[in-house]
Amino acid sequence: MGNRAASSARPAPPSVARRTRGGLGARHSPESAGRELLLFCHGFCTALTGHHEGEDRHLFPAIAAAHPELQNTLRSLEQDHSMIAHLITELQSSVTASATPAEPARHLEGIAAIMENHFRFEEWQLLEVLETLARNVDPKRVLGPL
Repeated sequence: MGNRAASSARPAPPSVARRTRGGLGARHSPESAGRELLLFCHGFCTALTGHHEGEDRHLFPAIAAAHPELQNTLRSLEQDHSMIAHLITELQSSVTASATPAEPARHLEGIAAIMENHFRFEEWQLLEVLETLARNVDPKRVLGPL
């Protein structure tokens, strides 16, 4: 699996947020919108969390071993993962607590903003390294379910 394919297979953060906000719209009852958002969030949030855990546990240590000069970059990406995980937890809590549509929307905006910057930074800093890194592990283990 090529890394360009992996990066292009990711949903663009703004489109994810836009689609998800659609579930919060006035065309649905609050209960229906909440159920749809909970279902989407469970799938997407689980996949994103698994992806970040795979990077943190497997990919980043391999990159650090081969490219110690990228330690600060990897640390920054791991901090993003932690922040995104916190926002996902808050989003899931707001959805399961039957919050008003404004609260999950606020969490979605935060997740989308961080994800967009995170993906751009990650690809800018690591794309070339990823293309040259030996791939002797299962991509699903390293990249998670995304």
